[in-house]
Amino acid sequence: MLDLAGGTGDLTAKFSRLVGETGKVVLADINESMLKMGREKLRNIGVIGNVEYVQANAEALPFPDNTFDCITISFGLRNVTDKDKALRSMYRVLKPGGRLLVLEFSKPIIEPLSKAYDAYSFHVLPRIGSLVANDADSYRYLAESIRMHPDQDTLKTMMQDAGFESVDYYNLTAGVVALHRGYKF
Repeated sequence: MLDLAGGTGDLTAKFSRLVGETGKVVLADINESMLKMGREKLRNIGVIGNVEYVQANAEALPFPDNTFDCITISFGLRNVTDKDKALRSMYRVLKPGGRLLVLEFSKPIIEPLSKAYDAYSFHVLPRIGSLVANDADSYRYLAESIRMHPDQDTLKTMMQDAGFESVDYYNLTAGVVALHRGYKF
């Protein structure tokens, strides 16, 4: 299993338990500092036997073809520069019969919620970031990266164009977050 853009390893820890001692989870992230943080965090909680750490760019994954049964990317695809290239790279390293799961901020499907969400994201969140973390810019970037990310149907089409089949998505929190799933057959 590949946990792509896995950062601090929160999901990797859960996946490690799911695959058990005979399985393997690869925690991959483009950012060396995040990868180091994830490694330290997982070691501190005793997750050491079935996890590997790889610094990797999602657009050019450094794994052989048909390596993984499952690939996940959670709240990371919106930060990838060339999403189409990354999806093709994920498809390449996925085994036939394997699945890709993309969990990402998306577009709210209820209009009043969409307007409130935008107002919160672009006005309230940066202000909170400024007050709490003295970093309004990072919170502004978060809002902008969410807005620039493809909507649910567009991402579904992008996954299909990369080769994935039986692609579907599930809106969570009225579409604020969506889980996309696609298979390689």
